[in-house]
Amino acid sequence: MPGQLLLVDDEPGLREAVQAYLEDSGFTVAVASNANEGLALARQTLPDLVITDIMMPQVDGYQFLKQLREDPQFKTLPVVFLTARGMTSDRIQGYNAGADAYLSKPFDPDELVAIVTNLLQKRDVVRAAGEDEPRNIDDVIREIEEIKRLLTKGGSIPQLPNTIQIDFTPREQSVLNLVVDGLMNKEIARRLETSVRNVEKYVSRLFSKTGTSSRTELVRYALEHGLMK
Repeated sequence: MPGQLLLVDDEPGLREAVQAYLEDSGFTVAVASNANEGLALARQTLPDLVITDIMMPQVDGYQFLKQLREDPQFKTLPVVFLTARGMTSDRIQGYNAGADAYLSKPFDPDELVAIVTNLLQKRDVVRAAGEDEPRNIDDVIREIEEIKRLLTKGGSIPQLPNTIQIDFTPREQSVLNLVVDGLMNKEIARRLETSVRNVEKYVSRLFSKTGTSSRTELVRYALEHGLMK
């Protein structure tokens, strides 16, 4: 159950105390002192859950959450709001912004651990049920096959030589090859003997390194530039 968390709070004392408590509870915790730093760290570490303060300078928690949700890889990322504002209207605003839980300061750290654990368990259940996979898998596979047909048969999309150098790790390259073959995350995880969550992280890194935002875009890009090995 323990996972990778991201904690964003501009109060050093509280940030250090919460980090220490969460780590004592078995979680791995990355920390950021503001929203901009948090967004960069989220893209770097791909956390399983984010805990963020609302009242922060320059970019507040609501804006930070909006920025996260605009990134396709964080659309369903669980987010917990921490705030000194505990009025009902504030909670409603938080939930309307897309937060999954809302905890008012001061809070019992055991309650925070319980909330985090519950949210991660729910996410694991969804993944185990396969609900994290695209609902239109057949459509995705058909699109991939159409792209491959166009490229291999000299269609309207030019097939370019491999002139782009992208520094893929061996595991990223393996995942890319299997995505191009039309395999979905569960199938890739079985083939590589790893978890679906790890495959999701590798696919997200491939999106980032190639500047794409979907599997079909990634396949098109890889085929056009000869990135498979």
